[in-house]
Amino acid sequence: MRNILSYAITLASLSTVACNSSVKNNSTPQQDSLPPVETQKSNTDYAPAFEGQTRAPGALTKTPYEAILFAEGLQSPWGIAVLPDGRLLITEKEGTLRLIDNSGVLSQPITGLPAVDSNGQGGALGIALDPDFSTNRIVYWAFSKPEKNGNQTALAKGRLSDDEKTIENVTVIYEANPIYNGKLHYGGRLLFDKEGNILLTVGERSDLETREKAQDLNAAIGKIVRLTKDGKPASGNPFINKENALPEIYSYGHRNPQGLALHPETGTLYSSEFGPRGGDELNKIEAGKNYGWPIITYGIEYSGKEIGTPPIQQQEGLEQPVYYWDPVLSPSGMTFYSAEAIPEWKNNLFIAGLSSTHIARLILDNDKVIGEERLLSKEGQRFRDIVQGNNGELYTITDGGRVYKIAKK
Repeated sequence: MRNILSYAITLASLSTVACNSSVKNNSTPQQDSLPPVETQKSNTDYAPAFEGQTRAPGALTKTPYEAILFAEGLQSPWGIAVLPDGRLLITEKEGTLRLIDNSGVLSQPITGLPAVDSNGQGGALGIALDPDFSTNRIVYWAFSKPEKNGNQTALAKGRLSDDEKTIENVTVIYEANPIYNGKLHYGGRLLFDKEGNILLTVGERSDLETREKAQDLNAAIGKIVRLTKDGKPASGNPFINKENALPEIYSYGHRNPQGLALHPETGTLYSSEFGPRGGDELNKIEAGKNYGWPIITYGIEYSGKEIGTPPIQQQEGLEQPVYYWDPVLSPSGMTFYSAEAIPEWKNNLFIAGLSSTHIARLILDNDKVIGEERLLSKEGQRFRDIVQGNNGELYTITDGGRVYKIAKK
């Protein structure tokens, strides 16, 4: 029997904890303002660049909803794509895919993917369907590609066979150079933009010797790149005609971005990014902009050492995060809610949290976070990705192999 967790908050109970102040979002009902959901001590005493950049007011969903343990038994799942018929196509870290049908039944592993380097944070990563999947059955996925002297983030595409047992005609269409012998910070999230081009996140590979390349326009690591369906630089990219810059680069100065989502109404692109200790970020991504790593950050090294001498959090020409977390969110996949099923969630951003073991619901107004709620925190799971299904539900996967379905009760 499925484990069903029901959530509801009555107006009466809300009034016992709500503050008198309130905030209003032009795309959601009025939200009652609560104390910030984060109560732990910060890692630093750095001052935010503007009010509400961190520890925004808390929020609570009033509409009753339930979270169902929809499926389990996946092997280290990483990314989810929703098929036109509502089934889920999921990558597994060791280099396979799985289908989950509409009743939660798991398929046998789908084979045919190229070899992955699954050490550390590597493996089969993000996944996206071709916009014309209904007719061509083409699937795109990111992975850590093993090389003679290391590995690199790569992007491949192939056709889901008619019997759905394998991926056919696999082609590696993009490799994020340089090759590096490491096992961390691959990035690996992808999605299609409104022009039909692919946006792919690439981490800076973590180590001191590679992190500086996040600022190097001759290196693809520490970047978000924008590609055609064939893996070529997309037309209109900001550095496409610039000397000493890779034409596929869309934005730079990133650490380890693992989330991408387009606002369903404005089309604004957002990315979630693993920062150092106390420096996880939500960024509004614009073409050609520099997001600062490792020059500016609100975090410190995991050892407790400051980053930079002296450490700085703001510098002209470097973009500020829309929001940051201290101590931690560990933000991975994310999605905007665009359905009508739960009206107060309309245009809210849902981010899967790993070491924080919850899903963050963010209420945004004019690119500013005005409310934050934690979902499924009692499950004790590392949430890796989250997507919206075809009927207004949310599906989220965990490193422990679970799939939860979140829907109106």
